[in-house]
Amino acid sequence: MRMDTTVTASAPSPVTDPAQRAQRQQAVVKALQRVLPAASVLWQTEAVTPFECDGLSAYRQRPLAVALPETHEQVGAVLAACHALGVPVVARGGGTGLSGGAQPHAEGVTLSLARLNRITRIDALARTATVQCGVRNLAISEAAAQHGLYYAPDPSSQIACTIGGNVAENAGGVHCLKYGLTVHNVLGVRGFTIEGEPLELGGEALDAPGLDLLAAFIGSEGLLGVVTEVTVRLLPRPQIARCLLASFDDVSKAGEAVAAIIGAGLIPAGLEMMDGPMTAAVEDFVHAGYDLSAAAILLVESDGTPEEVEEEIERLGTVLTQAGATRLELSQDEAQRLRFWSGRKNAFPATGRISPDYLCMDASIPRKALATMLQSINAMQTTYGLRCVNVFHAGDGNMHPLILFNANDPDELQRAEAFGNQILREAVALGGSITGEHGVGVEKLDAMCVQFSDAERAQMLAFKAAFDPQGLLNPGKAIPMLARCGELRPAPGQKLGQTPALQAALAELPRF
Repeated sequence: MRMDTTVTASAPSPVTDPAQRAQRQQAVVKALQRVLPAASVLWQTEAVTPFECDGLSAYRQRPLAVALPETHEQVGAVLAACHALGVPVVARGGGTGLSGGAQPHAEGVTLSLARLNRITRIDALARTATVQCGVRNLAISEAAAQHGLYYAPDPSSQIACTIGGNVAENAGGVHCLKYGLTVHNVLGVRGFTIEGEPLELGGEALDAPGLDLLAAFIGSEGLLGVVTEVTVRLLPRPQIARCLLASFDDVSKAGEAVAAIIGAGLIPAGLEMMDGPMTAAVEDFVHAGYDLSAAAILLVESDGTPEEVEEEIERLGTVLTQAGATRLELSQDEAQRLRFWSGRKNAFPATGRISPDYLCMDASIPRKALATMLQSINAMQTTYGLRCVNVFHAGDGNMHPLILFNANDPDELQRAEAFGNQILREAVALGGSITGEHGVGVEKLDAMCVQFSDAERAQMLAFKAAFDPQGLLNPGKAIPMLARCGELRPAPGQKLGQTPALQAALAELPRF
């Protein structure tokens, strides 16, 4: 593997001349057809259009071609062919990402890994599973269930998202408070560098020789290499799990209750929060049994042995009551528990029923700041003239405000983008981070300029260059080039969000 640390320019800019682009496309397609069956290379407009965006559908771009390898070896061959031509490569899993991480490059190849969908091995004794990158998150737990095991990270999109995408974004889920994110549950990955050279990080042993780069690779958004196989840790299924549904008449009380739970030394299996508008949207869609009179609800789950769960539920109930809960309802059976969680896991599709489009933000803040952030978002609705519904992985401070807008109205899209950027800036001001589990992609490039200094971003670019000197892997994503941040950074004495360019744009926006 090449270890050149020179920070280079991004991959080639789009070719504007149609004839030149057609010629380039033809060369790329021919190169791919030498290493893949012709049917596994897509290039016609109607064939590549389904790949023009991921879950961030407001931004779209067609690639030159789409490669659909079916084997580990074919992935390496595709990468080697693209590297030889100097063609950018964007890896794609299930396409459920929400930050534009899989948005194609106009002069590049989208490498779809959906056909690498086989579970290679489940070792019940070692409690591990080795799977190809295109295996769905939920399919791992389904396959391990016969051994009384499961894979803990459970993002809301787990029915469709792939483990390779989870690795790229370091996905979490509603049970990440107790059981951790992807990085805490992956033991090793296998794949290729941009040159098509084999790459293996971590493994089933307690330690691996050489530099420990596994954690850096997880969450790197396809900038360092392409994963084809993942070995994950499996856990025994808890004997019992029960979910406590708590209602609050004020969102601030609900936020303070989260801090009180953690402050009491309790680490529930899940700790989620939804505000009133989100609760109403979900209840109308799923009929989960939520309290529609509540300003906010908390879902608090306890799992383990019956004795452990009984004790923890009692302690949780005491803390929630003291924090101002107006109503507590405990799941009485597994069906009711799953119904409570189905509401939370269907928050995004439920929102799609009440708005033509929504921008799902992703930021992390200190738990003690939940109430402050909700109050700020409420004020921002007036500033930007748009509604926002809120759902949180409250236990670890990972928030997902969903900004409602109409993408067919350019003005509303502009306001939604400004609204989202202001939320991210506020998160940084409160001591948090611009992303929790969705990644930076293209959505949060400007916010990276707020959180990280030029020197820090230069280090990130240098680390990427050690793996990808020409900048061919997912170029233009996650790490903004240093020149991008100059006009976005606040001047000395300015508050976050008060750059002249942003303030001028806000002055022209209609009010809610």
